[in-house]
Amino acid sequence: MGRTREFDEEAVLKGAMQIFRKHGYQGASIRDLEEATGLKGGSIYHAFGDKAGLFDAAFGHYNRTVLEGRIERFAPPGSGLQGLRELFLSLLHEPDDGALGCLITNMAVEFGGVADPHPRVEAALGLLRTTFRSRLTEVPTFARDADGAKANRTAIRLLAFYQGLLVLIRGGEDKAGLRQAIEDEFNQLETLL
Repeated sequence: MGRTREFDEEAVLKGAMQIFRKHGYQGASIRDLEEATGLKGGSIYHAFGDKAGLFDAAFGHYNRTVLEGRIERFAPPGSGLQGLRELFLSLLHEPDDGALGCLITNMAVEFGGVADPHPRVEAALGLLRTTFRSRLTEVPTFARDADGAKANRTAIRLLAFYQGLLVLIRGGEDKAGLRQAIEDEFNQLETLL
């Protein structure tokens, strides 16, 4: 019978998540992870297998708590285009002012260029694309699109815009200008209705 974990897994994953957001996967040292999680290296390895195992668990935590939580809060099913607008605007109000960036975006850049995308990155981008497409098809104009081609194209465009916003926020771009860009994008989409 295995030992029960004697640490707060949520707190450990949150601490690790912040380190990976700040330093990336390659830049995050075991020492950084020890300080952020309160666990010693041996405990990290015992609980998660290795740094990659902790990263995978922290990334899963990020996708569940941050990404899925944001979608549920701002763009739940039935919220349509207005929900998407609110989801995009919510990016401008990060608790750390966007200084650490989005783990999904950061890791897409860090792991980019390899034959197989990281499964957590791929899943997160897929969830965003699916959410965008789903909310678009709640709008009559897109719902009448028999093969879904218009909704698919628009969802991909919104995904590129969403990720670009996150990069610009991390880069310190003026948030008033980004807010206007979001409003312009969704005002333009509304004219298609």
